[in-house]
Amino acid sequence: MEKISVFDIFKIGIGPSSSHTMGPWRAALRFIHELKALNLLEKVQGIQVDLYGSLAKTGHGHGTDTAILLGLSGFDPVTIPEESIPQEVERIHRSGRLSLEGPATIGFDPGKDLIFHYFESLPYHPNGLRFKASVQGLAPYTSTYFSTGGGFVLKEKEEADRPEVHLPYPIQTSRDLESYCRLLQKPIDEIVLQNERMFRQEEEVHLGLLNIFETMMQCAYKGCHTEGVLPGGLNVSRRAASINKKLLDPETSYSDARGWLDAVRRSGHDFETINKWISCFALAVNEVNASFGRVVTAPTNGAAGVIPAVLLYHICFGKGKEDKDRDIIRFLLTAGEIGSIFKKGATISAAMGGCQAEIGVSSAMAAGGLALCLGGDYRQVLMAAEIAMEHHLGMTCDPVGGLVQIPCIERNTMGAIKAITAAHLALESDPEQAKVSLDEVIRTMWLTALDMNSKYKETAEGGLAVNIAVNVAEC
Repeated sequence: MEKISVFDIFKIGIGPSSSHTMGPWRAALRFIHELKALNLLEKVQGIQVDLYGSLAKTGHGHGTDTAILLGLSGFDPVTIPEESIPQEVERIHRSGRLSLEGPATIGFDPGKDLIFHYFESLPYHPNGLRFKASVQGLAPYTSTYFSTGGGFVLKEKEEADRPEVHLPYPIQTSRDLESYCRLLQKPIDEIVLQNERMFRQEEEVHLGLLNIFETMMQCAYKGCHTEGVLPGGLNVSRRAASINKKLLDPETSYSDARGWLDAVRRSGHDFETINKWISCFALAVNEVNASFGRVVTAPTNGAAGVIPAVLLYHICFGKGKEDKDRDIIRFLLTAGEIGSIFKKGATISAAMGGCQAEIGVSSAMAAGGLALCLGGDYRQVLMAAEIAMEHHLGMTCDPVGGLVQIPCIERNTMGAIKAITAAHLALESDPEQAKVSLDEVIRTMWLTALDMNSKYKETAEGGLAVNIAVNVAEC
């Protein structure tokens, strides 16, 4: 059984894609660390990177090439200054040199040393990449990785499990989770917290989750205060800033994200206003994501706006404003476990399952987290997650121009609204009368993914991607 922490589901990184940007970035970092551990780094004379399947087909639009250059250079997506990314990439292209972690410097031509295999995939997963280092006096050193969605990276023939961690409540399915809650008479978040304590101290869990929310909030704040056009060639105009401006009183003043949220709370509590704010929050996060900004995978970058939008809705307009920090922690623990169950039972990779695996899963996660914070018991929480996913089944991933913009950004607003609706429906329902369980909908999602044509799985070869006439420049 794969042991997944909530901090594996919620990871801080750089957009626009967790599978095509963060995953390859992490793989490049791991390759450099391998070379260093084997005392080969200073003997490296050149590196070639081969990209396969979906990574090749939409790699340029998703910034895969940029991510690999930065990873090989030793930059971490959690800490790299966002504003420095264009300059670092330009420097490599201009100089034809790559500074590996430490003193090692090699010649590197992105046009020749980054090879996109558009019509070839590796057997294990559509998101495959292979690094080959030419080493002085030795045979080339090669490593193959797979970016399996949500920023998760698996080396070829590597086991994903963590055998050193023994969880008190191992969970593979929602039925497992439900049985622990029923037996111990505890809510979902308390069960999840006991497992998290096997990875880190409880205080560290709490502080880490609050930091995850802080990153989400700062991302939304940035998106709501940045105007202009998104990069990539589609010329998509940012909308969150103008919506934010229209919804706030012109006389309102603030200097930071917390002051902004106070202003949001005072802006009105009618249905129309709240509905617009939910969409604004989701748009803001994914506009930042689309412009190589810092976001939190939730569970992916392409779906990064759903959970922040629902959480901000809860703390601005719902009961969450009464005990904000406690609700944030409980929400994220619950949502994280639901995301983990989807990953174990199906996939959180659009290249494997279409957009149902990203927006659908994020909506289910948000629905479950909100239902818990609104007082739902464990059965209603799981019912909320099921309802949300049930109405995303079959959703394709067809990014126009290979960019995480159309239809990706707007889909986050829809996922957030569906999550809130699902939570309220579950709270007004009797789970004993439910006809579909969460495990059944997860299995259905996986079978749907297997049946789905590959052109609807993040390849930009079907759907809107081939029916919208665009001339897209590379990012």
